[in-house]
Amino acid sequence: MPQYTLTINNQEHQVDVAADTPILWVLRDHLKLVGTKYGCGIGQCGACTIHVNGSAVRSCSLPVSAVAGGSMQLTTIEGLSENADHPVQQAWLEVDVPQCGYCQAGQIMSAAALLKSNPNPNEDEIKTAMSGNLCRCGTYTRINKAIALAAQKQ
Repeated sequence: MPQYTLTINNQEHQVDVAADTPILWVLRDHLKLVGTKYGCGIGQCGACTIHVNGSAVRSCSLPVSAVAGGSMQLTTIEGLSENADHPVQQAWLEVDVPQCGYCQAGQIMSAAALLKSNPNPNEDEIKTAMSGNLCRCGTYTRINKAIALAAQKQ
């Protein structure tokens, strides 16, 4: 079994896994970073969203071999901020976004990546950027409102 070096949340990790192991399972099963959720397994729901070099990526369909070697910076929901004080996390609380909460880590990671690339998105840009993240509870209006609020907080 090959050994891979990964930089996750600014810490280096060594893992012994098959090359095609999705990074989602490396995070959850090998590194015990369980904030990233399994949703669909085919990269379509967004529950497993992490950042790779600041961009939102679906971890369920990303093989560990594609991000190994230390040059890629991976960020999970656990690494977004030390004290849950990221503007998106604060806005999520203020707007009371989650109902069941299952999709929220992925939603927050997608929103944070959006605001990093576009600090002041309009309503259509928010909807377009977030369209790949599904919420079974249908809290899309609150999600969009929280992203707009987070943009003001930055």
